[in-house]
Amino acid sequence: MATIGDVAQAAGVSRSTASYALSGKRAISADVRRRVEDAVRQLGYTPNAGARALATSQTMVIGLLAQFLEDEFAPAMLQYMLGVSNTARELGYDILLVSDADGTRALRRITDSRMVDGVVLLNVAERDERLPILRSAAQPGALVGLPADCTGVDVFDLDFEEAGRLMVDHLHRLGHREMALVSQPEHVIERGGAYVWRLQNAALEAARARGITLHTVSASSHQPDVGQDLSALLDTYPDVTGLLINNEAAAAALPTVLHQRGLTAPSDLSVVGRYSDEFARTFSLPYSSIESAPDRLGRMAVRQLVRRIEGDVAADEPHVVRFVTPELVDRGSTGVPRPA
Repeated sequence: MATIGDVAQAAGVSRSTASYALSGKRAISADVRRRVEDAVRQLGYTPNAGARALATSQTMVIGLLAQFLEDEFAPAMLQYMLGVSNTARELGYDILLVSDADGTRALRRITDSRMVDGVVLLNVAERDERLPILRSAAQPGALVGLPADCTGVDVFDLDFEEAGRLMVDHLHRLGHREMALVSQPEHVIERGGAYVWRLQNAALEAARARGITLHTVSASSHQPDVGQDLSALLDTYPDVTGLLINNEAAAAALPTVLHQRGLTAPSDLSVVGRYSDEFARTFSLPYSSIESAPDRLGRMAVRQLVRRIEGDVAADEPHVVRFVTPELVDRGSTGVPRPA
């Protein structure tokens, strides 16, 4: 296995110069940097992570705390994880995925042992028990998801309130006056999934302001239950002409449910979901939707975290809370309501 000494010898420079050329810690001429990089490629050299950590006090690893929870749709969560890991790789960092059920103990373990340079939290609850530990850690943290208290961390999320209003307003402009909103299972809210009620409450407020009847229901995150829940909704509210979906499993199941009932969108029912464009392509969903932007949120969180890790942010610079403005992707699934 090639060493930094081998690289230095092949490039015709000292060990320290070769090290500086690779780390970027000091200014190195373009010619020397090119010779070192050529030697690295020829020799297949890979820096020793342990030695690098001892020399720089950095591991070049970001901890990603995420779980595939039973009451949430796993493919949707995977998109957030990919957004984080892809951006970390682009910036020269590896990802340590931590999916322990006991997130507080896991977070304390990886921060106390200095296994990571910073932490990204997914599955953020309204009153997340991991946050006090992250605030007291030596490493910085970034969240994809909005907690009740954002002190001491950088926070990035979709503006779910505006998403709810946008969904209602879009169908209202088309003439719909009775709609139904399908949300995540109730225990997602009980666990602290604030994004569910943030969208729902805003949608209800917008509906009341516009004289719209909006029914709200919770649906399962698994088949066949979610399909049965959608069928029960359509049986219970036969006059609904617009369907709002804030549940990825329900969105994925809806084409089959509508086909079984002989219904089409938008002729019989206008549909607006909340999921990413990639999710729509993966499940061949023909429905217009609010872009949930998991890739963008992951990029924002990691880039801000790396700025803090690498000292590009002053220690006393305030932490940020940034929302992605929702955008409606029109796939032709909405139109004027069917005649009464």
